[in-house]
Amino acid sequence: MRLLILDRDGVINQDSEAFIKSPEEWVPLPGSLEAIARANQKGYRVVVISNQSGLARGLFDIGILNRIHAKMLQQTARFGGRIDAIFYCPHGPEDNCACRKPKPGLLTGLAQRLGADLARATLVGDRESDLDAAAAVGAERILVRTGHGEDTLAKLSDTDGITVCDDLTAAVEHLRNGY
Repeated sequence: MRLLILDRDGVINQDSEAFIKSPEEWVPLPGSLEAIARANQKGYRVVVISNQSGLARGLFDIGILNRIHAKMLQQTARFGGRIDAIFYCPHGPEDNCACRKPKPGLLTGLAQRLGADLARATLVGDRESDLDAAAAVGAERILVRTGHGEDTLAKLSDTDGITVCDDLTAAVEHLRNGY
């Protein structure tokens, strides 16, 4: 199984410093849903992992988060794509949980539940926490320039072992050409 793990905000959809708090605020980035469909066509199983501290902060509840994710799944399906699972951390940064990226808990949890080999997986993210979580489990790391990607790239002192792509479309093209 080829596994493509995607961060949500800033990779699939537009990010917001005020958080994505409703289905109406969830807006896909240009080409991202088509890119997921292309990854599926090439045999990739797509999974989303996301820190969702807005839950802990009381900005939205689990019902709203489920509706946001339902919209993402429905819109992805309109382009012929499929997201096989969504894993999220509901905790805030101060909770010091094992599942909040950059810690690898979300990734190890998905590996156990899906029977996945993370050393053969690719993670696409726009923040250093995404890259650090991927590195902790030995997954291939792709940084996209969308979302917080440009700021992340500027802060990184070393990009060795990190592929940098303009967006999710380019990241999927990299995968298609690299396997």
